[in-house]
Amino acid sequence: MRDVAIICGPTAAGKSAIALALAARTGATLLSADSRQVYRRFDIGTAKPSAADVAAVPHRGLDLVEPTQRYSAAAWAAAALGWLAEPGIRRDGAIIVGGTGFYLHALTSPLFEAPPLDPQQRAAVLAALEAEATATLRERCQVIDPARAHLGRTQLLRAIEVFELTGRPLSEWQRERARPSQVRAHYLLVDPGDVLRDRIAARVAAMLDAGWLTEVESLAADVPDAAPAWNACGYALLRTALRGGMPLQQAVERTIIDTRQYAKRQRTWFRHQLPAERVTLLDPGAPDAIGRAMLWLESVSRPEHP
Repeated sequence: MRDVAIICGPTAAGKSAIALALAARTGATLLSADSRQVYRRFDIGTAKPSAADVAAVPHRGLDLVEPTQRYSAAAWAAAALGWLAEPGIRRDGAIIVGGTGFYLHALTSPLFEAPPLDPQQRAAVLAALEAEATATLRERCQVIDPARAHLGRTQLLRAIEVFELTGRPLSEWQRERARPSQVRAHYLLVDPGDVLRDRIAARVAAMLDAGWLTEVESLAADVPDAAPAWNACGYALLRTALRGGMPLQQAVERTIIDTRQYAKRQRTWFRHQLPAERVTLLDPGAPDAIGRAMLWLESVSRPEHP
């Protein structure tokens, strides 16, 4: 079993800056665990690493699929195992960085053998749920499978679908049919605390200054509205504003609110899903943050881990 270093935390916490600093010092490759950075052309609003960052430090996991394609946690985990096996990465090391919890879970606790579900019944259940608000789905999931109620819409739909068709919670199926992991993860959980609210607002403003609206306008010209990539925070709202469906300021304010809510869900996931004995907390604003992060990375690289 291979020990792997994972830098995680809520959106806008400062994970990427820490990871870039460590990779620049050690020669490690960064493996992105971000479910929105896999989409080509959706760059500014997903906080994708800049061309300069990619030129300075090797990256994997960016621009994997077209905006219209669906990409699963299982596919990412399989790709990540392939990257970790590359000779250069085995020699120089890798740091996984990202906030998509179900990607990390798929790698460290491989996806279970799913129960067989009738395709027609699945389609009927999903059609019945399509018009339900995400908040309504979350309330329903809180009753039938509370362990998954903090997740995003796609995962909520999956949890309800499995319960409706099997009579058992998805989390129960996962526990019973879990597959053995090939990696042992060590987490650096980056979280600046209460200032995250302000960091999120500042990052949205910086994205707009960097040309996010122009990017959305270009994407809206040829990427279908139903493409999965539009689900990234803010993109669909800005597209609506550009088409006159709402004032731009309202779209920006809702983007900030949605991003803060997403960060809250991420924090909940990290709090409940990560093994506490292998988590190191880091405030990215601390004066010795990079030094502490380096000590953590060095500890992961030592062979004496049990």
